[in-house]
Amino acid sequence: MKIITIPKIKKHCAVIGGGVIGLSIAWRLLQANVNVTIFERNTLARGATHAAAGMLAPQIEAEPSEEILLNFLLQSKALWQDFAGELEAASGMSVDYRTEGTLEVAMDGDQLRHIRDRYTYLDSLGLQMIWLSAAECREREPYLGRSVQGGIYSADDHQVDNRKLAKALEIAVRNAGGIIREHTNILNFTQKNSTVTGVETTAGIENFDTVIVTTGAWTKQLLGQNFPMPVPVRPVKGQMLCVQMDAAHPLIRHVVRSPEIYMVPRLDGRLLIGATLEEKGFNTQITFGGMRQLIEAAWAVLPALDEYPIVETWAGLRPGTLDDAPILGKTPIENLLLAVGHYRHGILLTPLTAKILSEIVLQ
Repeated sequence: MKIITIPKIKKHCAVIGGGVIGLSIAWRLLQANVNVTIFERNTLARGATHAAAGMLAPQIEAEPSEEILLNFLLQSKALWQDFAGELEAASGMSVDYRTEGTLEVAMDGDQLRHIRDRYTYLDSLGLQMIWLSAAECREREPYLGRSVQGGIYSADDHQVDNRKLAKALEIAVRNAGGIIREHTNILNFTQKNSTVTGVETTAGIENFDTVIVTTGAWTKQLLGQNFPMPVPVRPVKGQMLCVQMDAAHPLIRHVVRSPEIYMVPRLDGRLLIGATLEEKGFNTQITFGGMRQLIEAAWAVLPALDEYPIVETWAGLRPGTLDDAPILGKTPIENLLLAVGHYRHGILLTPLTAKILSEIVLQ
């Protein structure tokens, strides 16, 4: 007697939003034999993902009263090196995961007192930090300004090229059979008895077993006023600029921060400088005041920047929440999931968010 094996029907999942959060969730689901379609209202990964700096710095960015969030960030950071290696193998391209560490410096007495207080706080959490004198700061980064007073070095706070990360995830998703639909607006969710059954676009209605929303600062606009739970995600504007260094002889090799600025060196010689923090709604204009703030703060730390060209300026919208923590998981609408509100930590939280959301879908 011939035995006929009926293949298991795959789940079909829609991911709404094509930044690194949506792409990484899609990739993990595709690896688990789930069919995935990504819907992106604009061009893939051109929102907060494109505007980010790619810092993986849970320790140096730790803030009082955010210890629960810090633990979450540290969990994701612990996944990053393996995640990067796996993604590079799946995509055939590097994401420039770098481990030189992060240096936070003080350029005057007030900043020194602020950083010493931060060091005491970080040390109380058991985080591995090293206090550096002014001379030790210059040993690590000789081009720092002469007024440097001291600093903190964190060996475990790393970086990745966020734009390469997005491209690698896109390649991995396509290689795994994922469908990507750019320039496609979601008009509505279709439902039956408080269960999501699909999405409606300008092309019509498509049915899905699960819908995952990863739309960042635009989440409230997508979900609408009558969504059955609060989703307090708002846009927080950040302006940045990029200076082109000599790739063979960069001015800095670590990520360098002060209380007013961060500077992230890339392997191709680009130096990202950011970022302003502005409550301006969805306004993404580059302003004289924003650029002046960045340039003055960067020049104080690294005066040698004077002779280097500015090659790019941009502004992005961080998806902020009330407590700066993301909103992840199930909603009152069955099979409609959220992965939104990552604020400043979207790149850092990419591997852990993908793990959590894919596990919920596969339950």
